[in-house]
Amino acid sequence: MHTTVFKSLAVAGLLALAVLASACSSDTAASNDQETSAEAELAPLFIVPTASDVDFSLAEHQATDGRPVFLNLWASWCFPCREEMPAINAASEEFTDVKFIGVAVSDSRPDAEAFAEEIGVTYTIGFDTENAVDADYSPLGLPASYVISSDGIILERIFGKVTEDDLAALFSKYFG
Repeated sequence: MHTTVFKSLAVAGLLALAVLASACSSDTAASNDQETSAEAELAPLFIVPTASDVDFSLAEHQATDGRPVFLNLWASWCFPCREEMPAINAASEEFTDVKFIGVAVSDSRPDAEAFAEEIGVTYTIGFDTENAVDADYSPLGLPASYVISSDGIILERIFGKVTEDDLAALFSKYFG
């Protein structure tokens, strides 16, 4: 009987490790393409304070600006986030027809602000002070990014760090 219990626990432990390893991967972005989904998923709406002390509202952005959105969830303590942020910043300067917003989740605002300043981020940086964005988007880990169409549909989820080439391919795929 003890052997059966031990084997069951060992199998459960291996499965848990496999899931954890998959979620914590810091290699090139693994994506979940929404084209395989039968029904489109609307991006959860959110409002976050930003580094410029002006709130960013996804609903207001969709109503007034209309550009598609690249949403990146990150934290200052996340090493893959630190590695990808310069690439995201460069892409934000190249692809001006896409609104870039990075939202710091599970992080203190002072730490997140210091990190964004250290990197020299020029795109909009927001702070998930209420943990609502993290809860609504439910990333598998950090970094996590979402390509959101101008009408608010999540086109793609990217779990893991992205490169400039990854972003160029995504924007070419969805926005020509």
